[in-house]
Amino acid sequence: MALSVLNNIPALVAQNQLSITQNNLQDTLYQLSSGSRINTGADDAAGLAIANGLEANITALTQSVANANDGVGQLQVADGALGQVTNLLNRAVTLGTEAATGTVSSSQRQALDAEYQAIRTEIDSIGTNTTFNGAAVFGNGSTSIFLSDSTTVGTQTIAVNTVTLTTASLGITGNLTTASLAQTELTAINGAIATVAGDRGTIGAGINQLQAATNVFNVQIQNLTTAEDQITAADIPTVVGNLSKYSILEQTGISALAQANAAQQQVLNLLH
Repeated sequence: MALSVLNNIPALVAQNQLSITQNNLQDTLYQLSSGSRINTGADDAAGLAIANGLEANITALTQSVANANDGVGQLQVADGALGQVTNLLNRAVTLGTEAATGTVSSSQRQALDAEYQAIRTEIDSIGTNTTFNGAAVFGNGSTSIFLSDSTTVGTQTIAVNTVTLTTASLGITGNLTTASLAQTELTAINGAIATVAGDRGTIGAGINQLQAATNVFNVQIQNLTTAEDQITAADIPTVVGNLSKYSILEQTGISALAQANAAQQQVLNLLH
């Protein structure tokens, strides 16, 4: 190539190639430090769009799992409270059975009835004061659990029925002050036990439904995370190899540019 003082073509070529190498080296360092193959939209616009969509799905599903777990927690609180009510009603059966026999005196029935009325008061208290996250557990009709993967098709709402818990709703409104009244109330108590058992069955079905949805969502999260990782994750062995390659090319590029600039200085030798 002829020497020229107007343009240093070898230097321009070396400088251009060095710029390309340095850009590649910068991208490689980004990938190595972040662990991600896609750090800007320029790296892979289509891949970035897909990965962002998958990330939105994963985020929505993760929160949906939390929503379902909150629903399960509320139902478990209700079930635990109803379990305590069953214990109280079983004690009421004992009291009613004892009060119904003719060998018990009037004063003894009054004592039995006093305990029974305390049980009724406690059941009403459980129905009123049992809460989850600041809200009453019983008597709210139903609780809607919103579940979504951030798409319209993947959105659903599970209505979890919450039962009413009062002595009136259970039908235990009498007393044990006479043998006849005790026998009548004993029938009501047994009916209340059956009602509570049915309510616990309804709650158990709701728990199972929410836990099944949680299991499905956890599998979706796993699969979507794997898909996103395959799109965005950097191939570390390849990146490390590129780092070595571009580091060497940068050094050789700088050396080549220096040689090209030095070669043009040879023109001055013609003047001596």
